Amino acid sequence: MELLKILKARFDENKHRQSGIDWGKVEARVKANPAKLRSLEEMEATGGEPDVVDHDRKSGEYTFMDCSAESPAGRRSLCYDHQALESRKENKPKGSAVGMAKEMGVELLNEEQYRQLQKLGPFDRKTSSWVETPAAIRKLGGALFCDVRYETIFVYHNGAESYYAARGFRGVLKV
Repeated sequence: MELLKILKARFDENKHRQSGIDWGKVEARVKANPAKLRSLEEMEATGGEPDVVDHDRKSGEYTFMDCSAESPAGRRSLCYDHQALESRKENKPKGSAVGMAKEMGVELLNEEQYRQLQKLGPFDRKTSSWVETPAAIRKLGGALFCDVRYETIFVYHNGAESYYAARGFRGVLKV
């Protein structure tokens, strides 16, 4: 499988992301979960460069996150969710971050996961990424996104119906 070769090469090139994780065990788990393999294929095809970033020893799950330097190119120019997409009367984007993530079988990173990702390398220095938004904020029409500027992680808000060419989303997948 070509994807597994790509994932292994990325894993080997970025050992600083995986503390004591054995690729053979990751590969076996991915191969045993065809739906998760399909999700990883979608993450890769849309420019996410998924990589293993954590292992939960209790559940046995491995966590993959999009580790592309910038927000994945194939997942930009999206509003936040379906409700936001439907609320736009003109100039609708091609879709929503939450909707695309669901189709891919992944979840948007939450703020905590985004901050964990930033400890692994320089991400989103020129782009931004939608993150999971608390229901109370979403109920009021807003949504959250993050980026890094001036060596600082910023969490911002915007109307959920907004979309920009430099804003996408990063996915997280547990296998």
